[in-house]
Amino acid sequence: MAVVAYLRVSTEKQFLENQREEIVRFAEKNGLTIDEWYTETVSGSVSSKERKLSGVLDRMHPGDCLIVTEISRLSRTLLEIMTILNSCIKKEVILYSTKEGYIFQNDINSKVLGFAFRLMAEIERNLISMRTKEALARRKQEGKLLGRKKGDMSKMKILSENKKLLFKERKRGGTSCSELAWQMRVSRTTMFRFLHKRW
Repeated sequence: MAVVAYLRVSTEKQFLENQREEIVRFAEKNGLTIDEWYTETVSGSVSSKERKLSGVLDRMHPGDCLIVTEISRLSRTLLEIMTILNSCIKKEVILYSTKEGYIFQNDINSKVLGFAFRLMAEIERNLISMRTKEALARRKQEGKLLGRKKGDMSKMKILSENKKLLFKERKRGGTSCSELAWQMRVSRTTMFRFLHKRW
């Protein structure tokens, strides 16, 4: 059984040490020994697939433990948190959240708690959909044009048209993902997704 601790902060100004100390106290109290520590500084709004967390979860086996200080360290979106929780339960990986006192494992209590989270996620999804529809209806009522302007290319299309140049720059290693994003006038997240897309 491997015990893994995952720590995340959104900015470098925040301190990982507080999370580390809390997890150490939790492990000592529950007779657990941390085998591996994973830390990263990245926004929780960035998909877990683009973070270390994805690789951590892929390498875990039934009976392993994942410890976080708060569920929100997994993601800032309820929908993705649910996906991660379900993945852990299916893989029989025990997930501990030290501050909230949650334990997610393959038992009835975890499944009930998982159902509650799924219900909240569905409500959140419906509310987002409702707000989007209401905003579009309001814009239409105000006589504003909906959708992209004619002839306006999507960001991904612009990147696709410059694919060879972008990959050449990355292969040379002299230009960072952030610099390329700035040059192409797209967000760093969009550039990261594009460069890691399987062609």
